[in-house]
Amino acid sequence: MEHPAAPVTAQDPVETRLTITSPERMRELGRRLAGLLRAGDLVMLSGELGAGKTTLTRGLGEGLNVRGAVTSPTFVIARVHPSLGDGPPLVHVDAYRLGGGLDEMEDLDLDVSLPDSVIVVEWGEGKVEELTDDRLQITIHRAVGDTTDELRHVTLTGLGSRWSTADLPSLTDLTG
Repeated sequence: MEHPAAPVTAQDPVETRLTITSPERMRELGRRLAGLLRAGDLVMLSGELGAGKTTLTRGLGEGLNVRGAVTSPTFVIARVHPSLGDGPPLVHVDAYRLGGGLDEMEDLDLDVSLPDSVIVVEWGEGKVEELTDDRLQITIHRAVGDTTDELRHVTLTGLGSRWSTADLPSLTDLTG
């Protein structure tokens, strides 16, 4: 006999794990994930250099229908991609070169942009969590021993009440 699942509270993280087999599938994950995003969402991306963070964000930009090519903002720190439709703009931040804490990021005015935008921050751990309790953390790991260097294990963790009802499991059909 199955037991009913315990109700999800705002404190319970929602986690979905995927295996992504190619850069095109990573972009497709971004395109599909964009359908779940809305203005006010903070997405934090982590993973080693070359893991696919910018490839995922490129797919997000395509799915959100924003203007401009989504490229790594490493040297400019942040890029704003306005919507070509009625959706929110995408703010893409690379915090790799920034030191510690939200204090160094204040000049970017992310707290001002957040209510009206989807903000994606690469390398944001320990730097942007104070912006909101509701955020989506995405960790991308390269598979050990992958000779093609394309296999990735992706963990999506939704934190806060915003993500307690989001359909992150709908993304699992991208595997393979």
